[in-house]
Amino acid sequence: MREGPGKVLVVDDEESILEFVEMGLRLEGYATLLAPDATTALRMHREESPDAVILDLMLPDMSGLEVCRQMRLVSEVPILMLTARGDLEDKVLGLDIGADDYLCKPFKVKELQARLRALLRRSGRPGGNTLTFDDLSLERARRIVRRGGRAVGLTVREFELLELLMQRPRQVFTREQILKKLWGFDYDGESNIVEVHVRGLRQKIGDHDRRLIRAIRGVGYTLGG
Repeated sequence: MREGPGKVLVVDDEESILEFVEMGLRLEGYATLLAPDATTALRMHREESPDAVILDLMLPDMSGLEVCRQMRLVSEVPILMLTARGDLEDKVLGLDIGADDYLCKPFKVKELQARLRALLRRSGRPGGNTLTFDDLSLERARRIVRRGGRAVGLTVREFELLELLMQRPRQVFTREQILKKLWGFDYDGESNIVEVHVRGLRQKIGDHDRRLIRAIRGVGYTLGG
């Protein structure tokens, strides 16, 4: 990481959103790169190597999902999607393609700042031990997850969620606890963000029968039973 909080690429075709986000990031000390379209965003990503990307889903020249996919081919930069869509499938698709988190418009600048801080804390985590449960294994230092010996590609958030659950199998974590531990603040936005990440994690580890990650109705989630 560079000196200071880092350099953030913001991609949105609405000038008002670019100005709003830039103001919020500069208050936190971030350097900002502003891109009004996908073509500019991909060029800036290639030339400037930002520390994080804030990416709108709807762009005039290319879908934000395609931009995310292309960035993921060459980089592990943290990507926070911005979306006005309320459809769960769109959010899951974005996370599957490689986005690490999403934020629905309209949003508060403090929430954006907190989400970004949490994403940028992802690297350099101490501890090289391996967590195991059933046929799942998670290597903390190398950030590798395997099920039945097969490597599983996870986003930052999915990895952190699985790590949390594997640290204390059969303990029930409430949604509030998960939000606090993964996002690092008291989340008061939409209520399905945990469900979206659990769904993506289940799909990727092949937990189709939901026997590994179990939902406790009205409470939260647990690994195993």
